Amino acid sequence: MKYGFVIDNRKCIGCHACTVACKSEHDVPVGVNRTWVKQTEKGEYPNTRRIFSVLRCNHCTDAPCVTICPTQALFTRDDGIVDFDNQRCIGCKSCMQACPYDALYIDPETNTAAKCNYCAHRVDIGLEPACVNVCPEHAIISGDMDDPDSEIAQLISMEQVTVRKPEKGTIPNVFYIDGDMASLNPEVTERNEQYIWSQQAAGVGHFAKYAEDRLGTSDLVQMLEELNAKDRMPMSPALDKEMGTTKPTSQHSADRQVKTVEVLMGTAKAKRVYDSPDQGILWGWEVSGYVWTKAISAGAILVPFIAELFGWAVLDTTTMYISGIVSLVFLMATGVLLVMDLDQPMRFAYVLLRPQWDSWLVRGAYAITVFGGMVALMLAAVFFGWNDVVYIAFWGSAISAVIVAIYTAFLFAQAKGRDFWQSPAMAPHMMVHSLMAGAAVFVLAGLITDTSAQWLTYLETILMVTVVGNILIMTVELTVTHPTNDAIRVVKMITDGRYRNSFWFGAMLLGNVIPLLLLALTDNLLISSAGAVLILIGIYISEKIWVEAPQRIQLT
Repeated sequence: MKYGFVIDNRKCIGCHACTVACKSEHDVPVGVNRTWVKQTEKGEYPNTRRIFSVLRCNHCTDAPCVTICPTQALFTRDDGIVDFDNQRCIGCKSCMQACPYDALYIDPETNTAAKCNYCAHRVDIGLEPACVNVCPEHAIISGDMDDPDSEIAQLISMEQVTVRKPEKGTIPNVFYIDGDMASLNPEVTERNEQYIWSQQAAGVGHFAKYAEDRLGTSDLVQMLEELNAKDRMPMSPALDKEMGTTKPTSQHSADRQVKTVEVLMGTAKAKRVYDSPDQGILWGWEVSGYVWTKAISAGAILVPFIAELFGWAVLDTTTMYISGIVSLVFLMATGVLLVMDLDQPMRFAYVLLRPQWDSWLVRGAYAITVFGGMVALMLAAVFFGWNDVVYIAFWGSAISAVIVAIYTAFLFAQAKGRDFWQSPAMAPHMMVHSLMAGAAVFVLAGLITDTSAQWLTYLETILMVTVVGNILIMTVELTVTHPTNDAIRVVKMITDGRYRNSFWFGAMLLGNVIPLLLLALTDNLLISSAGAVLILIGIYISEKIWVEAPQRIQLT
């Protein structure tokens, strides 16, 4: 048995009955949807049409949301339905990053992930999903696709059907008859936040508030400003005067009218006229910060370990103490930031107590736990003079530090909704950042401790080598041929879009080029320390860009 949906676009009239029925059946809050009807206009006058596409969870055979979920809150039933248990959800939003179809959201009332679950409670007692039951045109067909006598199986076999983003390899089980790429492919049309009902000023999804909060803060002037925006059609003089609004210039008004006529006549390119609101940046500064603190924590162990391993510097007790203390302090900061990013922070222990081992979030959590234990053991062994234990703990700390440094690259790779994160250079990128951060911290520590010339030379060499490596890796990440348009758009956004100043002046110039010149031209500790500070700032800026930019690509 394998349940699926067929959406017959030949019949859909865009009435939104499915959306309303779904909201009623599951008490879905305002601002988020389990199913919704995207509307797109295309064509040239007089041959124009409006396309209605019912969008929802695709109940994928190989569901990336299930794979990445750290607590088994998302799971695939024996009948193929991808269901969820909000009692296990920690609100990490990994599933939302993994879904290529933007089908999940954070429920603002429970602070847990939710989505279409095929009305599993209805299916279990022999009823159809609510959206199927209410559709007036029988445009939504559900059933067992493995049953050759079922209507859905016959439609799939006889009609030419389309799925969304087949290149993702998720094997989606929602099929469209007469599916139009102008609507199903998000690249064809840009999200327009000015169409009616899309303005959720108080936030949606992860940022949603209760409906009564929004209603309590609303006023008529703000509503009119949001609906009309900067390029609104001119109101009547009387209404303008009453509302205290400013009438646009005659040229602005004329331009707006021309634009409106083009849309109405179908001479403009395909555009979406209704869609579910954007959910915003899901992983914000907390995730960028945790990647940064994690790099420092791992690097504080790896930098002295490499020196000891290859005999490039002699480690004294002070260096070992600095290594362990800095590592533990920033590891604790990493844990705090990870918990802060959860929408259910009180459930953070579920990652360890209810693990789903395919998730790299779980593997990383255990790696962090082992790493912290090894570093603590190393510090205790140094304090009590247990030389044999120091050796074992140092090796254990270094091995687990490598995993801690790079595991986030594999977690990002599981986020199939973000193409740029699939880069194979992500792991070397994070490893180099760890070595850069660790060496930078030791250079700064030299300002308050006695630092030998040999140790300082080693640290400066590590910094220069890793900075050059970092520049090369970022160059590769941004210049190699990317397999998808989404990844190419992210590169464009970084190098020539909204992040260009942060990247070129912050990450590259301030965080790499200037420190490299400072380190190469002098061996003065103060100047080297200035370079170390710039390197740490540059690492954070680049991590913020790498985390945030891919999330700005629309998935639906």
